[in-house]
Amino acid sequence: MSKTNSGNFFEDYTVGQVIDHAVPRTVSGGERALYHMLYPARHALHSSDAFAQASGLPNSPMDDLIAFHIVFGKSVPDISLNAVANLGYAECCWLLPVWPGDTIRSTSEVIGLKQNSNGKSGVVYVRTTGTNQNGETVMQFVRWVMVRKGDLDAPAPETVIPDLAKVVDVADLVIPDGLNFEGYDFTLAGEPHRWGDYKVGEIIDHVDGVTIEEAEHMMATRLWQNTAKVHFDVTSRPDGKRLMYGGHVISMARALTFNGLANAQMMVAINGGAHANPCFAGDTVRAWSEVLDVAETDAPGVGAIRLRLVATKGGEVGALKGDDGKYLPDVLLDLDYWALMPV
Repeated sequence: MSKTNSGNFFEDYTVGQVIDHAVPRTVSGGERALYHMLYPARHALHSSDAFAQASGLPNSPMDDLIAFHIVFGKSVPDISLNAVANLGYAECCWLLPVWPGDTIRSTSEVIGLKQNSNGKSGVVYVRTTGTNQNGETVMQFVRWVMVRKGDLDAPAPETVIPDLAKVVDVADLVIPDGLNFEGYDFTLAGEPHRWGDYKVGEIIDHVDGVTIEEAEHMMATRLWQNTAKVHFDVTSRPDGKRLMYGGHVISMARALTFNGLANAQMMVAINGGAHANPCFAGDTVRAWSEVLDVAETDAPGVGAIRLRLVATKGGEVGALKGDDGKYLPDVLLDLDYWALMPV
């Protein structure tokens, strides 16, 4: 019997299957330092204990996307080791902050399957849950990933496509205990723009760009213990290129939003998202945002803002899809999320 793991293939999954992912991860300030090195992340709440304490929190929590990457990365050896590409997200909610010293583990349930018409791969839908050392759920999300078949003669499973919410309801957004922006320091945060300054339909060009490098991408992907072959092994793709981890693009784009959305301090939900086109080393990532909605919350001084974040490697700001309804070739990411801002 082989003692090595070649990963699961599409035919290995069944709807209702629950997978406990190996290797819990204890996080520290080291992850924060590396995250801020790899991405131009500067949101004050995730950078300064003093700023977080002035906002009602005990200390600065880990960046929201650090939690996402760790929970996601734990699932990769079981879900997407043999992936062609990660395709999209829905119903993603941050339920508790992750603090330095927390230990995170992940579990996934297969909630849908659909074999592709070519018979060589299929789409696997999973709901992944991240918990801390106390058994408390810190976040949960649905993602769908295209996975190769290992046995091309394996019969196609019954198609099951889950019915997923298009938007996380405002009432379901979880605001960290104690968060209070009534004494918010806009000078320290970096911009004067508050929740009421943003209007539905407004488009914000985040101006800056970052050229993706092979070495930085591989460092980041290893940091999250993401072992998907397409991110490291050039023989895993017919074009001989390493595919950039989609989460790398998400973090890069989110960090670029600081210029124009410095006060969108915390991500609390992802309503939906798609990796519209592949990203490779040498691509220069830029970002623009569209305000989709604003909502009040019960937390003092805290408002919620729903944003569409679009990462591109060129093209016009505000351009997303062509006349055929398909994403334009320069669009890398289309992400719909809720964030918290001072009112």
